[in-house]
Amino acid sequence: MQRRTCHFTGDVQGVGFRYTAHHLAMQYDVRGYVRNLPDGRVEVVTEGPDDQMDKLLAGLQERMGAYIRDTEVRASPATGEFSGFSIRH
Repeated sequence: MQRRTCHFTGDVQGVGFRYTAHHLAMQYDVRGYVRNLPDGRVEVVTEGPDDQMDKLLAGLQERMGAYIRDTEVRASPATGEFSGFSIRH
């Protein structure tokens, strides 16, 4: 398993991005969180099988693509620290 830290830039805060990410994540075998960052980006951290994380990111692009200007994805080893997927405040 792998961990992906994704940063989305654009008009991604205040448009339901976190709730959409949470709803989508519940449909896949992923764990982690989504949160707004002070600089206006949204961070999504996931751990799970590659295909499940790919589907989550594709779903976010499909549903929220009009608000996303850029996406940065960094992969690292999974830590196993998450028991589910949450919205962090």
